[in-house]
Amino acid sequence: MTTDAITAPPAAGHTVTPETVRRFLYREARHLDDREFEKWLECYHPDAEFWMPAWADDDEPTRDPQSEISLIYYANRGGLEDRVFRIRTDRSSATSLPEPRTSHNITNVEITAADGGLVEVRFNWFTLYYRYQSVDTYFGTSFYRIDFTAADPLITSKKVVLKNDYIHHVVDVYHV
Repeated sequence: MTTDAITAPPAAGHTVTPETVRRFLYREARHLDDREFEKWLECYHPDAEFWMPAWADDDEPTRDPQSEISLIYYANRGGLEDRVFRIRTDRSSATSLPEPRTSHNITNVEITAADGGLVEVRFNWFTLYYRYQSVDTYFGTSFYRIDFTAADPLITSKKVVLKNDYIHHVVDVYHV
């Protein structure tokens, strides 16, 4: 069931609409594209889980990051902060020079559930990634839980289903 607008007011009496959600998602993507990783981290709650499951042998995504393989898994924002530190200090094989360029594109944004200012969102995306005179495309579907009750929205959960069958490079947070 898709919700077009949330009637329960989050912070400061504002209603969360699909457009409110889209603006937040676009801002998060812009921070990645502009390599503003510190601002990107500010979009995440300290306890936010970031998970990109792998594909299992039955052609279904893995279901449990604790007992099955994941492409990316961070139990909280601390893991994302460590990832950004490694990117910023060139301690990442995925981010050596030249720095990659990305363009995130978001489509089909749906509010799938709402409880007050806590909103569950599903959307499709594709990212163009340029490096070494080559362009790669990554695409998939993401599922977010976003808390709109504070002054600034915060992602409390992010699940990214990468739908590429083959990837040419190590996948990092800025690809998705």
